[in-house]
Amino acid sequence: MKSFAFVFPGQGSQSVGMLDGWGDHPVVAQTLQEASDALGEDVAGLIKQGPKEALAMTTNTQPVMLVAGVAAWRVWRAEGGAAPAALAGHSLGEYSALVAAGVLTLTQAAPLVRLRAAAMQEAVPAGTGAMAAILGLDASKVVAGCAEALASFGAGSAEVVEAVNFNDPAQTVIAGSKAGVDKACEVLKAAGAKRALLLPVSAPFHSSLMKPAAEKLRVALADVVLAAPQIPVVNNVDVAVQQDGDAIRDALYRQAFGPVRWVECVHALKARGVTHLIESGPGKVLAGLTKRIDPELVGAALFDTATLAETRELLA
Repeated sequence: MKSFAFVFPGQGSQSVGMLDGWGDHPVVAQTLQEASDALGEDVAGLIKQGPKEALAMTTNTQPVMLVAGVAAWRVWRAEGGAAPAALAGHSLGEYSALVAAGVLTLTQAAPLVRLRAAAMQEAVPAGTGAMAAILGLDASKVVAGCAEALASFGAGSAEVVEAVNFNDPAQTVIAGSKAGVDKACEVLKAAGAKRALLLPVSAPFHSSLMKPAAEKLRVALADVVLAAPQIPVVNNVDVAVQQDGDAIRDALYRQAFGPVRWVECVHALKARGVTHLIESGPGKVLAGLTKRIDPELVGAALFDTATLAETRELLA
């Protein structure tokens, strides 16, 4: 069998009915029930019926994406799929990876992710923060452009703009205060960016403005018992594999207000001998990024019974 890693998507890949492709698979039903019990609400109903607006609320999106990623992983294993060489998750997807690695149970992770989402939403008043995707510009130029934009506000300014998601060599997401992001978009377009697209999100995720949310998360994490990972997990904030519970807690705390270094995570997985990255959960965002980060790697998606069969064949 080919050497492969499982990777888990984050916020933005959700859609109403995203688990319908599994039919009535008992493992998916059990996963939904487990999450519903942990959160005290009908997670299956929310995913199946929506509405879309409810699913797009950060406090709902983060738990449902966790559940969808874990469900696909559990089906893979229940149907005889081999354990991967390593795991990683993009932003919120790191929690799915930690469940897959046995560090967290889904019962632990679902309320933790809900708290993370609520704290992020509360950290910055609606409308005062923003995020934008910068396309067609090298990441180092995006970082420099953010610094130039900040300098334009003068010393002592409260404006913030930072590069927060290094998604592929020509796609970097920036986040911060609304004025900071708007100014950076202007600077970066002048510097040669093909596009600077404001994203329809409710908070400037992974920016330093999320520090208050991270502090709430740190308090919650202190009470969570973490097991040693059974499969290596490459984390977002350090692009490192941690075994120690305190180190994993600290990385999750810093991840909330630190950048997602996805390009480096993919390189780190390849360095471990991985040739195939299987995206576990709805959509094909990470599979697409994989090909743009390193054309030698094969990216594929696992989100229903048809892609389960395709993944088996791909890895055989």
